[in-house]
Amino acid sequence: MRVDGKRLALAFPQTYVNLSGESVARLVRRHGVDDLHRLVIVHDELDLPVGRVRVKVGGGTAGHNGLESVKTHLHTNDFVRVRIGVDKPPGKREGADHVLRRPSKTDREALAVSVEIAADAVEMILSHGPEVEMNEINARD
Repeated sequence: MRVDGKRLALAFPQTYVNLSGESVARLVRRHGVDDLHRLVIVHDELDLPVGRVRVKVGGGTAGHNGLESVKTHLHTNDFVRVRIGVDKPPGKREGADHVLRRPSKTDREALAVSVEIAADAVEMILSHGPEVEMNEINARD
């Protein structure tokens, strides 16, 4: 697939989230990605309200096991992330149970919009770089 003449490889790891770093590392090697600012990981984020989208380069993993796996296998956390908010679980529910449950109708609608925004963000990151898109997306409410 090409966006603005640039090649884009879209991958959905077929491993458990906790092992996604294995797939990402293979993908990076296979496509010769030497600049990890060209690697964009789209993921759920408990620390954001449902439907909010944010772009981030590097930083901590906030306990996200998939990101931790990617960081471990790439030996760095210097990759671009498009974070889609799913909110914190209510009460004492575990994060994994929260993200695996079926969202409410209202949340499903918000998530559908956020997935479109995230897809647009990935295209913009590819075209203009992560810094430009961080300024654009992160300024939204």
